[in-house]
Amino acid sequence: MKRRAFALLLCLLLTLAACGGRQIESPQTAEEPGPPEAPAEPKYLPETKEPKDGDPEDLSEEELAARRAAADEARLRELLGGMTMEQKVGQLFFAGCPASGAADKIAQYHLGGVLLFTPDFKNSAGAWLSAEDFSAKLETYQTAAAYDTGIPLLIGSDEEGGTVTRASRNPNLFPSVSRAPQQLYREGGLGAVLNDTAQKSYLLRQLGINVNFAPVCDVSMDRNDFIYARSLGRNAAETEAYVKGVVQVMNDAGIGCVLKHFPGYGNNADTHTGAALDKRPLESFRECDFLPFRGGIEMGAPFVLVSHNTVVCMDPERPASLSPAVHDVLRGELGFDGVILTDDLAMDAVTAYAGSGDAAVQALLAGNDMLVTTDFERQLPKVLEAAADGTLPEETIDAACLRVLRAKQTLGLLPEKG
Repeated sequence: MKRRAFALLLCLLLTLAACGGRQIESPQTAEEPGPPEAPAEPKYLPETKEPKDGDPEDLSEEELAARRAAADEARLRELLGGMTMEQKVGQLFFAGCPASGAADKIAQYHLGGVLLFTPDFKNSAGAWLSAEDFSAKLETYQTAAAYDTGIPLLIGSDEEGGTVTRASRNPNLFPSVSRAPQQLYREGGLGAVLNDTAQKSYLLRQLGINVNFAPVCDVSMDRNDFIYARSLGRNAAETEAYVKGVVQVMNDAGIGCVLKHFPGYGNNADTHTGAALDKRPLESFRECDFLPFRGGIEMGAPFVLVSHNTVVCMDPERPASLSPAVHDVLRGELGFDGVILTDDLAMDAVTAYAGSGDAAVQALLAGNDMLVTTDFERQLPKVLEAAADGTLPEETIDAACLRVLRAKQTLGLLPEKG
């Protein structure tokens, strides 16, 4: 009996020794290591909790997409809620790039975007910039925005091809000047146009340009029309097919397209140099001019630009860019929920009408979301004054700013939550 007890004791001691003499804690008392801390989110993407209801594995693709969209929208609204009035108003300006001190002014005015013209592709001596120097310059603009609001800039240019080109005129950036869509279409049909669009979009994105103010959606078949050379030069159906194809290619390339010039230029005169009065009936627009815009909107175009033509059948008193009635047609009848841009507010057709100098305020009250202007240093303070005295409601500013943020998210400028 003693031997058996001793043997049992010996076995117990050997077992403890094999365990290193450590005591084994019970599951009730053992401390589990906590989960690693999640990295801090960028300040422009505040953390949002995912919905808890439902197992994601049991959700359809449509339900998952709806959930992601709801989460994205919540994050954007939280971002908007943390912005000052000055920051929100700044986001509504797609400003002509300042000739000097651009990076400082981007931060000072909290600009939402800058639009590049031919001088912006040259150095101070007037020589074409190299691709490296040009991209480095744009990077300083994005850095200024990052240090200011943390919200990336829209950087745009007019690269329609043909008579309106900017970047491709610089031989260091493009192999040749972009050809007019009309010419490409005549020579190789829609395929030639779309191939050119893909190459052009790729080069622009590589340089740091994320918005191309194209395609021209105006229907014109008369060589005497001011807009003819910039249009496809075809009927409404062919122009619609062209616009839909171009929008799809630009979306795939990750570059923002701008449908212009709503509600359709027709045979109107050049609004850069004065007012243009369009007396066509509304049915003419519905049967013809609206078709390319409607097609581009259906394909997901993020921006539509409104002209300065005075369209009598919609609003006989105001240029389209300053007319609430025209914007109601674009939002209601055509169903566009993206960013509405003005044409340049410094053009003569607007300055002749907005004699008080508050064109930007009138444009926002009309329903625009972003204001294209080289005169932003004078116009932006007037918007802030109108917001302060209640002339321009805060909810109008918030709605416009939210659309701008959505467009930036769509273009992948706001990184997705990890």
